[in-house]
Amino acid sequence: MSSLYLITPRAIDLAVFPAELDAALAAVPVASLLIAPEGVSEMVLQRIAEVLTPIGQRHGAAVLVAGDSRAAGRAKADGIHVASGVADLKTAVAAFQPQRIVGAGNLKTRHDAMEAAEANADYVLFGMIEAPETPDVHPKTLELAEWWAPVFQVPCVALAGSDLASVDALAEIGVDFVALRDAVWSDPRGPAAALEEAARRIAESAPETVA
Repeated sequence: MSSLYLITPRAIDLAVFPAELDAALAAVPVASLLIAPEGVSEMVLQRIAEVLTPIGQRHGAAVLVAGDSRAAGRAKADGIHVASGVADLKTAVAAFQPQRIVGAGNLKTRHDAMEAAEANADYVLFGMIEAPETPDVHPKTLELAEWWAPVFQVPCVALAGSDLASVDALAEIGVDFVALRDAVWSDPRGPAAALEEAARRIAESAPETVA
């Protein structure tokens, strides 16, 4: 059954967001938390990571920082998410593994995904986390996840859409992790309720296993 991979909002206000995150993670187990604010300096990213990392770890989530190895290291995060190409991925693998996780993103083709796996990425993520989200899973994300999940040993993360109903399609495929961003943070009921619904949808849509 798929696990939850939660991505932080694009904009993070450290005056209010840590408490919101703490409450959300207390409601539902999340396997991984990706700290990925947009348009911030390295110094600001490091500060955000230093505040959020212990919150995620306290709730049992593996905490990753997007694209900045120094911020990840200084914040004592569990790993880094690399979306800047296979050369940077190999550099991160050499620096971080096996003590920390190195994930690969911005994978637009099957060739990209296979290159990431060959570079020893700990997971591959399908879906452009920096792009505006649509309600449904992006067709390319769904296509790549359907191809990858049943065949390859390297775990697969797939980005759901901004509508929680999009979780169903990914859970039915049996991806290792369903990634959520806008669907959680923009839910009018609050992020905890959104994660609870996502977890329920995953449980209801998971492929049946044969004993």
